Amino acid sequence: MPELLQTIIDKFTFTVATDRLYTDSHLWVKWEDGLVRVGLSDYIQQSSGDVAFAEPEPAGTELAPGDDLGSIETIKVNLVLPSPISGVIKEVNPALEDRPELVNQDPYGEGWLVLVEVTGWEADRAKLLDPESYFKMMKTEAEEESSKL
Repeated sequence: MPELLQTIIDKFTFTVATDRLYTDSHLWVKWEDGLVRVGLSDYIQQSSGDVAFAEPEPAGTELAPGDDLGSIETIKVNLVLPSPISGVIKEVNPALEDRPELVNQDPYGEGWLVLVEVTGWEADRAKLLDPESYFKMMKTEAEEESSKL
């Protein structure tokens, strides 16, 4: 289990795993021996509600930053997920087909979306947020949302 940064806002506890990088659209990216695993942050999965469908693009899909990586459908929202990196999807999490709720239950573990063979890692990595920067951004956003309720 990775080390977690944690904050409590209103009645919600939000965590950020410190062993990966993040996007401002609340996706995480984790380097794994030449491949990059991508998933949703704890904040976005809680904010979006229970995942009914997780539909990553299929294996073999070529990605550039900003391209559609896939989509998530919840009772509250439908999210189109922008790719944080360039590369080719090598694997889609097969467990999500029958158990999309894994995105909610274990966003930093079994609820990952895709595994990507990256083609521009150094350039893409430079645009990602380190865990501490993401934590600050996420906390500010969560506090602003909480104050609207």
